[in-house]
Amino acid sequence: MAVPSADARHQIVIVGGGAGGLELATRLGDTLGKRGQATVTLIDKTRSHVWKPKLHEIAAGSMDTGAHEVDYLAQAHWHRFRYRIGEMTGLDRERREVEVAPFTDDEGREVTPRRRFRYDTLVIAVGSQSNDFGTPGVAEHASKLECAADAQRFNRRIVNACIRAHAQAGPVRDSQLHVAIIGAGATGVELAAELHRTVRQVVGYGLDRIDPDKDIRLHLIEAADRVLPALPARLSAATEQLLRRLGVVVHTKARVAEVAADGVRLADGRRIAAGLVVWAAGIKAPEFLKDIAGLETNRIHQLVVQPTLQTTRDPDIFAFGDCAACPWPQKGGVVPPRAQAAHQQAVHLAGQIGRRLQGKPMRAYRYRDFGSLVSLGEFSTIGNMMGALVGGNLLIEGMFARLMYESLYKMHELTLHGLPKVTLDTLARLISRRTVPRVKLH
Repeated sequence: MAVPSADARHQIVIVGGGAGGLELATRLGDTLGKRGQATVTLIDKTRSHVWKPKLHEIAAGSMDTGAHEVDYLAQAHWHRFRYRIGEMTGLDRERREVEVAPFTDDEGREVTPRRRFRYDTLVIAVGSQSNDFGTPGVAEHASKLECAADAQRFNRRIVNACIRAHAQAGPVRDSQLHVAIIGAGATGVELAAELHRTVRQVVGYGLDRIDPDKDIRLHLIEAADRVLPALPARLSAATEQLLRRLGVVVHTKARVAEVAADGVRLADGRRIAAGLVVWAAGIKAPEFLKDIAGLETNRIHQLVVQPTLQTTRDPDIFAFGDCAACPWPQKGGVVPPRAQAAHQQAVHLAGQIGRRLQGKPMRAYRYRDFGSLVSLGEFSTIGNMMGALVGGNLLIEGMFARLMYESLYKMHELTLHGLPKVTLDTLARLISRRTVPRVKLH
């Protein structure tokens, strides 16, 4: 059904409430929405937002999701935009309508019917999902970390595995509590480091029949010749050395051929036994974007956009973040799928859509690469800072890198909530860390 609207104002529809989409909706609501110059509508298939780079902490059980979750309905109320729940499934460019599937609750009951939302300006920011490259067994046997629900589900699985091993009649079996993490990019490395600590803390809560040094083993599997292949070689080597020191078994030049219920088979025939498998290798845009409504897409279903972030075949439709292939002329490729890119693009679009409503020409977006940072939990933080800020490429580790890593998230929170609330929330989290357990048993 089409959603009726007698509102004559410019209709801005944003699909996807990830880091970029929610920031853009908040900024536009605080400006165009507040001044009555446009109606801003955010559509997302979930009720709340969690910053995606935090998912590994949820999976490991080291983050209190409730303290970092943003409720879309409340955010919309306080920042003058509308939130509508549902998953985008189609697009009618002639009628300028977004098609949204019915939303059902956990019991299978329909909450909202199939709907269509009219737009004058459409922004697609639906992010990315895991790319298993057609590897057999991934869908059936591997956990993925695409959203908070996935991360919470994995955390429950690993906690239940520990409780099961403790309660069973016989001793812990070989590989019963082994975890194979496929992909040694930022997500895989961060998850391995965080799990090393949190699983031991879970066992320390009284599961004394489990010997963490003997029974628990983490395997990190990477097809490239080193971990963190996107970072400088020195940082990769330092990270691998730290992981091995923690007892993580690192497999490089190891391409996965199949995932089974009891572990992983590599292309060279080796088998890695594991009770739990996590797929953290590769990304692609959601399947429904492939050639949607005749728009140009690439081989991983990303919408191809111009430097203005407008799609190549429709100037009324914008795309940004992980779901967009945005040109990066300085490198001769496309902007990498990073949270900093989505943040920059949201800031850029917030100003450019205002210019669009005024009939002014659109300005091109230019990506500023400030480098990459990877958290290794309580053990370290590493990364490289780039650009005019440091006059080149500066490799950083330790406390300074940790502060930079935390600042990325604070920038996101500041956009959504403003300085007073972020300051109070940060103080509250610091206090709660001293009074409640660090590991969450979801």
